[in-house]
Amino acid sequence: MIATGTDTAYFRFSTDAVPERARIRAVRTLHEHPLLRRRLEPLVPLPNRPVRVNIARLALPSLGTMSGMLCGLCQCIEPERSVRAGNDHLFLGVNLAGGSLVRQGDREITLRPGDAVFASRGHAGCTISRPTSVRFVGVCLYRHALAPLVTDLDDTELRLIPHHTEALRLLTTYIDAVLNAHQVPAPALQRLVAIHVYDLVALAIGATRDAALIAEGRGVRAARLGAMKAYIAANLSDSDLSAASVAARQGVTPRYVHKLFEDEGVTFSKFVLSRRLERAHRMLTDPRFACRTISSLAFDVGFGDLSYFYRTFRRRYDATPSEVRQSAE
Repeated sequence: MIATGTDTAYFRFSTDAVPERARIRAVRTLHEHPLLRRRLEPLVPLPNRPVRVNIARLALPSLGTMSGMLCGLCQCIEPERSVRAGNDHLFLGVNLAGGSLVRQGDREITLRPGDAVFASRGHAGCTISRPTSVRFVGVCLYRHALAPLVTDLDDTELRLIPHHTEALRLLTTYIDAVLNAHQVPAPALQRLVAIHVYDLVALAIGATRDAALIAEGRGVRAARLGAMKAYIAANLSDSDLSAASVAARQGVTPRYVHKLFEDEGVTFSKFVLSRRLERAHRMLTDPRFACRTISSLAFDVGFGDLSYFYRTFRRRYDATPSEVRQSAE
């Protein structure tokens, strides 16, 4: 099934609700979609392999991003002389989990978890085979926009970027955060997202000295802040969540954590408090949690002091937790 946004700038595609016998046809239908066939590199089912697709794609000016899961498929990047393709495209694919085999001409690269491949279309195109389930993040960029940021861009058509490259981790976290918003960023933010992604890709493949310095103060900061927010969201239930624990996870200092949030106009503690109150409010208005006591919900979102929870909740929503629950019934 396909879910698209305005002019297909954002879309999701999944075969999870499609019977296995119909999934190959569903994948072919994806490429027959009149608005998508010029924006998505072909996915070709592999013989005698179960097919599964669950992807999200976001197209921004000068940038395309995609993440999700593929299984039993070969992704075909068309050659530079293809009429439908452009000559200016470059691709970065990151294997988050699972194994992939990348071929271009007589070159072949095996991607293991965490590894990435950087490729141009080349004269013969490029294929990424995923016979078993693979979680991935992919980026499509423009050579003319990336070239000023990196060294030796044309020295190879296909290169392996090893899993321990820090910029890859920041890039995948940043793109996941953008795609998981399930919507196209506001126009004012679209160019900023693209700039940050180009910064991080340049660092991953070898940025020039000047570009690296700029990226550290721009794309890297944005990606690290996004990673911190994602970590906080995943660990709200931990009452001991602190700037120190976030810093340890991200490999930075607690002061750096505080500085990133202060630059956003909010303190670290206020950000965490706001996320906990929002989650508590969602749970109180969700019928699935109607049988749970308010105190248990407060503890679940990380509040260790109930009086503090009631006080801050009322200040935020101008109502008590009980009143919010009753109004939702």
